[in-house]
Amino acid sequence: MGDSIDGSSSAAQSAQPEDQGEAGAAGGFFRRIIGVFNPGADSHTPPKSDREPVNGVPGIGNLRHKTVEDAAIPKAEIVSVPATISKENLVHVFRDSGMTRLPVYEGTLDSPIGFVHLKDFALKHGFNGQDARFSLKAMLRPLLFVPPSMPIGVLLQKMQAERRHMALVIDEYGGVDGLVTIEDLIEQVLGEIEDEHDIDEGQYWSLESPGCYVALAKTPLDAFEAEIGQSLTDVDHVDEEEIDTLGGLVFMLLGRVPVRGEVIEHPAGPIIEVVEADPRRIKRLRVRMPEAVDG
Repeated sequence: MGDSIDGSSSAAQSAQPEDQGEAGAAGGFFRRIIGVFNPGADSHTPPKSDREPVNGVPGIGNLRHKTVEDAAIPKAEIVSVPATISKENLVHVFRDSGMTRLPVYEGTLDSPIGFVHLKDFALKHGFNGQDARFSLKAMLRPLLFVPPSMPIGVLLQKMQAERRHMALVIDEYGGVDGLVTIEDLIEQVLGEIEDEHDIDEGQYWSLESPGCYVALAKTPLDAFEAEIGQSLTDVDHVDEEEIDTLGGLVFMLLGRVPVRGEVIEHPAGPIIEVVEADPRRIKRLRVRMPEAVDG
């Protein structure tokens, strides 16, 4: 499948410099990056002035001075799936998250067993392959485990050498602390890289179909009410002074954090579906207005 298997025993070990044959042949961007982190490996190291980091500003110097924990997303934001997930639910997670790689775990995320790639799933169960027997474990690729203190330049070298695009960050007790992708590392050098799946800054929701919205839980409630032309707080059991976001509204209606897939009927008519959530917070919601529900 293109990924080498090395198990998880190297989870808390720092990566050692790899053979530079491939990096030298590739030239260009990666060659320059590796040269900055290890000047002896490349004669094209940029001047020192080009390599110094400036208070969080992207730059080559970040490869030396920043660590994995500076680039990783926190555990609470990781989109992952259990090993027992059904084929239909896996389709929903891929579709709703927009991710191409999902960590897979047994029990909890602190017991990861690999990751599933959308390409592997689509080639086996898409394109008229619906009748194939579904086995998630048969499709798993090995995960890369790294400590939060590893310099991002070292991890970038390791990812390039092992052809990996994603790594889980583990803490001193062996639990999962975060996740980092090769894109996250490159953004520390070049700045933010946006693709067609990224949501524009300030864009909290999108119109999925007439009368049906997919919204972030942090969507400001007053802005969303202006969009739909209806108040969602003018009902019993909702104190508009206590909530500011769409996720806060759902929490107040239920009195607890909902689970993914849970559906809440708002007293004013809209149907709210929890698209993405973890045990601590709501992340994304689907809101169907009454006209969309009736239609």
